[in-house]
Amino acid sequence: MTAPTDPGATPGGPRRGGSDDAQMLTALVRLRGALQAAELPLEVPGVEAQRAARREMVDQLEDYVIPRVMTIDAPMLTVVGGSTGAGKSTLVNSLVGTRVTQPGLLRPTTRSPVLVHHPDDAEWFGQDRLLPDLARVAHSTDDPDALQLVPSELIPSGLAILDAPDVDSVEERNRTLAAQLLAAADMWLFVTSAARYADQVPWDSLRGAADRATAVAIVLDRTPPEAVQTVAAHLARMLASRGLKDSPMFIVHEGPVDEAGLLPPAHVADIRGWLDSLAHDSEARAAVVKQTLDGAIRALTHRVHPVADAAAEQLAAARTLREDVDRAYDAAVLAATTATADGTLLRGEILARWQEFVGTGELLRSLENRVGWIRDRVVNAVKGKPQQAERVTVAVESGLEMLVLEHAEAAAERAETAWKQLNAGQGLLDRPDVDLGRASRDLRRRAEVSVREWQDEVLAMVRAEGADKRSTARFLAFGVNGLSVALMVVVFSSTGGVTGAEAGIASGSAVLGQKLLEAVFGEQAVRGLAERARRRLEERVRTLLEGERARWVAVLDGLELVPGAGEGLRVAARRVDDVRYSAAQPRS
Repeated sequence: MTAPTDPGATPGGPRRGGSDDAQMLTALVRLRGALQAAELPLEVPGVEAQRAARREMVDQLEDYVIPRVMTIDAPMLTVVGGSTGAGKSTLVNSLVGTRVTQPGLLRPTTRSPVLVHHPDDAEWFGQDRLLPDLARVAHSTDDPDALQLVPSELIPSGLAILDAPDVDSVEERNRTLAAQLLAAADMWLFVTSAARYADQVPWDSLRGAADRATAVAIVLDRTPPEAVQTVAAHLARMLASRGLKDSPMFIVHEGPVDEAGLLPPAHVADIRGWLDSLAHDSEARAAVVKQTLDGAIRALTHRVHPVADAAAEQLAAARTLREDVDRAYDAAVLAATTATADGTLLRGEILARWQEFVGTGELLRSLENRVGWIRDRVVNAVKGKPQQAERVTVAVESGLEMLVLEHAEAAAERAETAWKQLNAGQGLLDRPDVDLGRASRDLRRRAEVSVREWQDEVLAMVRAEGADKRSTARFLAFGVNGLSVALMVVVFSSTGGVTGAEAGIASGSAVLGQKLLEAVFGEQAVRGLAERARRRLEERVRTLLEGERARWVAVLDGLELVPGAGEGLRVAARRVDDVRYSAAQPRS
C-alpha cells in the first residue's frame, strides 16, 4: 500500500460557529430560492446543459450543503462509489466486518443505497437530514428512492459508510442516484479495478470531485499481484494530472472470501485503520468535512453565473416571442378595424341585400336633386320591407364574422411563422398542450354573439334617438330595423378608404344611408350616431382579436419566468461568497 496522505491534514483552519453558521445558512437558503426561481423552460441553444447544472446545484444544496451546515457536527459521511464490478459492496461488508449490503455477479448489483452507522449516531440520519428526498427504511430493498439504514456497533461513532450504485451503471436511474450520493458525501472512497481504472465515466466523477475540492481516497481493488505496481503507478500519475495528487490511495489485494462474502481482515486493515483514526480524531474529521463543504459551496457560487446568463437569455427569448405575437395581432387589429369603416364590407352579400332594401339608383338621384320634396314622399320611394331589412342584418352579421375570422387566422399564421424561426418558439409550438397555429375553435361563436350584441346596440341607439319621432311618416316608413341597417351601412364607409371601382359603390351606398337617416334625424344627430356605432364596433372587433392574442400570451405567461431572475441569482451567489470570506478572516 502506498503511504496515504491524511485528509485531516488538509488546510482549512478552525471553524467558526454561531452567527457565522446562521449567516451562511441564510445565504445558502436564499441561493437555493434564487436557483429555483431561475426557470429555464425555453429551448434555446445550450439550455439543456444549464438545466442539468441548475438541477445538480439545487440537489446538492438540498441533499448535502444546507443539511451539513445545519448539522455541522454530524458524523462524517463516507460514500463508497466507483466502477461497475470494482467490488464496492464486498469492500463495504469487509470494512464493517459483517454483511450489510448485497454483492452479486449480476449487474447492476446495488440499486438501493445502504448507509451503515453506529447506533448512537442514528439521530443524524433522519428524514430531515442528509438526502431528505430518500425514504428511510430498516430492511433490505431494491427501491432506488429508499435509503436503507443499518446501525452497527462495528462502526465507530462519528463515521458513516454509504454503499452507492455504480457511477457507470447500465441503468440511468442508478447513475443519477450514484452522482447524487457522491455529491452528498463528506468524503469519497472511490473504488476501481485494474480492468476499469482508466474508464472515462469514473474519471468524469473524479474530475467533478477535484473541482469541488471534495476529500477523496482511492481504492485499487481486484488487481492481479503481478499488475499491482504498474497499475498503481499509472493510476497515481492520472490522479496527479487531474488535481487529485494528494488523495490517499489504498490497494486491496485479491484474496479468498469467506462464506459471508468477506475479504480477509488483513486485506482491508489499512483502510479500516485509517477510517477509524479519522472517526476518533474530531479535529481531523472536522477538517475533512470543512474541506469538502467549503469546496462544495465555492463550486456552487462559481457555477451560478452561467445559469444566471441562461436565465437572462430566457427572458430575452420570451420578450422576442412576445414581440412577434404583438406584431402579428397589432397588424390584425389595425387591418380589421380599418376594414369595418373604409367601405370594404359594402360589397358582396351585404351590398346585394342593401340594394334589395332600397332602390339605390333612382332613389339616390331623387335624394340628391329634390331633397326637400323627397323627404315628404320618401315612404313612396322606399321599396324595402321588414323582412328585407332583416336580410341586411343577417348579411352584416355574416360579413363581420368572416372579417374577424379572416384576420384572426392571418395573425395566427404570422405569429406561428415567426415562432418557428426560433428554437424557443418551435419548442413551445411542439408542446402537446399548445394549439396556436389557427384561430381558436370557438372564435366563430364568440364573433357571432359579439356582432349580434353590436347590432342590438345600434338598434337601441336608433330607438333612443327616434323616441320623439316614432309617429312621423318618415320614421314609420323605415322602421327601427330599417334605420338601423342604414346606420350600419353608414358606419361601414365612414372613413372612405376604398379606392377604384368599389369606391363608387361604397360611396353611393353610404350616401344613400346617410340621406335616409338625415331625413329622419337630421345631419348632426346622424353624425353622432355613426361615430358612436363605429367606436363600439371597433371595440368589439378589437376585443375579439385581443382574445386571440391572449392565447399566445398565456403560453408565455405560463412559463412563469421571473424578471431579474439572473441578477437575483448573482446577488445570492455574491452573498454566499461574502459570508465565506468574512468567516475565513481571523478574529481580532
